[in-house]
Amino acid sequence: MKTEAKSLVAPSWSGLTMTERLRRFILAAVLILVSLTTASAGDTTLRAVVHADLKILDPTWTTIYITNRYGYVVYDTLFAFNSKFEPTPQMVDSWSVTPDNLTYTFTLRPGLIFHDGQPVTAADCVASLKRWMAKISAGQVLAQFVGSLEVVDKSTFKLVLKEPFGLVIETLGAPGTAFIMPERIANKPLTEQITESIGSGPFKMLKDQWRPGNKVVFARHEGYVPRKEPADYLSGGKIAKLDRLEWLYIPDANTTLSALMAGEIDYFEAPPLDFIRLMKDDPNLTVLNIDHLGLQALIRPNSLNPPFNNYKARQALLYLVDQAETMQAVVGDDSLYMRFCGAFFLCNSSNETDVGSAPMRKPDIEKARRLLKEAGYNGEKIVVLQPTDRPQYSAAMTVLIAQLRKAGVNVDIQSADWSTISVRRARKEPIDKGGWNLFITTQGGPDTANPLTNGWFNSRCEHANAGWACDDQLEALLGKWMRESDAVKRRSMIDAIQTRAYESVPYIPFGQFFQPIAFRKNITGVLEAGLPVYWNIEKK
Repeated sequence: MKTEAKSLVAPSWSGLTMTERLRRFILAAVLILVSLTTASAGDTTLRAVVHADLKILDPTWTTIYITNRYGYVVYDTLFAFNSKFEPTPQMVDSWSVTPDNLTYTFTLRPGLIFHDGQPVTAADCVASLKRWMAKISAGQVLAQFVGSLEVVDKSTFKLVLKEPFGLVIETLGAPGTAFIMPERIANKPLTEQITESIGSGPFKMLKDQWRPGNKVVFARHEGYVPRKEPADYLSGGKIAKLDRLEWLYIPDANTTLSALMAGEIDYFEAPPLDFIRLMKDDPNLTVLNIDHLGLQALIRPNSLNPPFNNYKARQALLYLVDQAETMQAVVGDDSLYMRFCGAFFLCNSSNETDVGSAPMRKPDIEKARRLLKEAGYNGEKIVVLQPTDRPQYSAAMTVLIAQLRKAGVNVDIQSADWSTISVRRARKEPIDKGGWNLFITTQGGPDTANPLTNGWFNSRCEHANAGWACDDQLEALLGKWMRESDAVKRRSMIDAIQTRAYESVPYIPFGQFFQPIAFRKNITGVLEAGLPVYWNIEKK
């Protein structure tokens, strides 16, 4: 493997300050050190630069992408979506439901083993589902309908509903579903983050080699028995063809690009979109869009802190959004974004509608100013969280800040890396005690297209995602939608749900775009799974 420093620096250092040159040199040196401290010769190692530093190992504690993607590396799920967005058995071997649609019985497939060598049992599944139902949006909804969740025997458990709920299997198969972990771990108090890393998935984390802020290392789980079906989206046979997987965190995108082009790394998980055309021109690289539904960019107001605890202030944000300007700043390449999308449940999805989105069609600064005043805003400091290591989020926030200031808002920009922001946004304190008002994030895939699993749409007050959207009327509409077993009738309810959402504004969808990944040509088997997964990949 090449390790000369000249291949690891940005393509051009001209025009850089000495501080910037030193920073890039240090990053290049770190990458060299990482490449020299790998597994023994002969092992197949994939080196992937990921979009954020992994800090939280508990996939029921946070909705951030890096932890969810970590979950798919080390854990397995009971069901999983295929490329048609149909839930199919994954850890489950067989399942049945009684004629009254109230009792579901699940039997695990044989040979499931945790990374510590212990067999996966029904008790592990029950404990994991209970933790998920207490913490994660879709699980909380399912919990409202569950009367009991019981172990039948070592490999069988049953879920008994209090009333029919037509989306049980869809909920268990969605990308935001429960990761199955050992019972003793899942039973930890919900107030405590899980810090152990013991799953039953195709890879296991080598925790003694974890270097927060730098590197996470995984190895093939030799005890994993994949399904016999071919890999398809998140379903089918999860065959780990790599001996070792290294996640590298390198905040400087130019350094990462240079390393990818030089062959020092293999896989760039979230390249800045202005790199895409350059990477497509490189004969040694493959650029692939793995998520055909795309990503929804969103502004999340904090409904606990003034002025956004008043719905009029949240509505004011609708009139500040300029999707065209924002998508140009975030994406640039007009082949990678939609001209306008006002759908909470994604354009191009079966639940697409633009009803209620008129306020976002054209910015109206004066209308926004009036709504803010009606909400009681009088020039107080508005804290916005701007990430230093997510160029697209930072670009979008810069556009929003300019619009806020035009409307007379006193903006307080507080910058940090994305992992730090992801921790801070969970704080409910008021502004003068470290609280916040606004941040920007993205979500995508079939979870976002579904009102049940769209986590940021959840408006169940203290049970909602960070920002704590709270609207009983919107939740009542969702309740009727979830109780309807006829898919055609459910679809007819979407307009009313979205109309109410544009009144209460749990978040502001300000654009939809596509985020390709990039990898070396000697990497094959990369799945178009909606999110980066590492089974089925081979390195030649």
